[in-house]
Amino acid sequence: MAGFEPGALPDLLPLYYRRLFPHGPYGRWLSYGGVAKNYFQRREFSFTLRDDIYVRYQSFNSPQELEKEMQKMNPYKIDVGAVYSHRPSQRNTVHMGAFQAQEKELVFDIDMTDYDDVRRCCSSAEICSKCWTLMTIAIRIIDRALVEDFGVKHRLWVYSGRRGVHCWVCDDSIRKWSSALRSAAVEYLTLVKGGSESVKKVNLADSIHPFISNSLSLVEPYFEDYALVGQDILGSSESWEKVVALVPEPVRESLLREFPKKRDSVQRWELLKTKMDKHRASSKKACHTEWEIMLQYCFPRLDINVSRGVGHLLKSPFSVHPKTGRVSVPIDLQCLDQFDPFAVPTISGLCSELDAANEEDGEKENEAEPGAKRRTRDYKKTSLAPYVRVFEQFVEEMDKSRKGELLKKSDLQGDF
Repeated sequence: MAGFEPGALPDLLPLYYRRLFPHGPYGRWLSYGGVAKNYFQRREFSFTLRDDIYVRYQSFNSPQELEKEMQKMNPYKIDVGAVYSHRPSQRNTVHMGAFQAQEKELVFDIDMTDYDDVRRCCSSAEICSKCWTLMTIAIRIIDRALVEDFGVKHRLWVYSGRRGVHCWVCDDSIRKWSSALRSAAVEYLTLVKGGSESVKKVNLADSIHPFISNSLSLVEPYFEDYALVGQDILGSSESWEKVVALVPEPVRESLLREFPKKRDSVQRWELLKTKMDKHRASSKKACHTEWEIMLQYCFPRLDINVSRGVGHLLKSPFSVHPKTGRVSVPIDLQCLDQFDPFAVPTISGLCSELDAANEEDGEKENEAEPGAKRRTRDYKKTSLAPYVRVFEQFVEEMDKSRKGELLKKSDLQGDF
């Protein structure tokens, strides 16, 4: 990774947490307008320190105390956990079994490694602009379902800093969901099933659920460019055999015979569709093979355990990835197709930008200057600014709808 040396982190993190991390909106996000007594104080944070020292069950009296601790400890990674029945830092003082995770955002973790059986450009931790399209499709499908099928208003999509994306669903009612409800939501959003040993991972029923047809309409615009051209999934006998294995038995032989005569993946896909039309006409049975293939190759693959557990920790937005140096930045859904993981700022790049901007202003770092005032200006001088703006808009939207709810309640009470 050009421009970032993991060994430089101890020097860069103090500057990042002191001058660039958006402490103000971050504290407002996790306080949720003081929604319940000691809500922020009962939230678990965990820090991963140098040499993989992992400190769990930390809690803080205020966002300002959290900020001070970040600046003191300079964690390599920050994870956010649940809101507990008691302050996590005091869990050893409460009766066994009384310390319980009570609330947390519904979270999703989508990791590119889970697509290794269907992407040909990269594997394991590697990503490239070709396979990143899978993350774009995943966000489109999950986000549409959250908004239209679940009625969600407040969700934050975040780049993980390396090879995936996270989603934080922050609506008040959903933060109270039990593990059973979270499991049901993930089950609803899951179509690709079966481990590495199962060949066919998507099996559609005769009648297509609206969730599936809506998802297909989001996959379709990307499919040719991503799967047939970019991944070239019918480009060689080795790759097309994997696809043909998903086709009904009677059609397989003729496809394997005729594929070599076609020029490329696009032509072979057209042939497959033609053969499937004939097969359906003769067998008089509903058969959704093309859709099953499209979904197996493109549909989001969620880490179920991350979403299911109320107590599960997830990497915090604006945490720095210790291997790539990239910041976990919010993704602007208005410009989703333009999001480029390789253009996301690295901590070393941001610190250089800050130094350059300060030299230009002719100002030397002044510790005595009030922190908040100085810091708002600081991230605005760097390429982190547009990402912080996305985050601020998300927090503002939540504040606005909270005020709207309060007004509604007071109006209703006024009617009695």
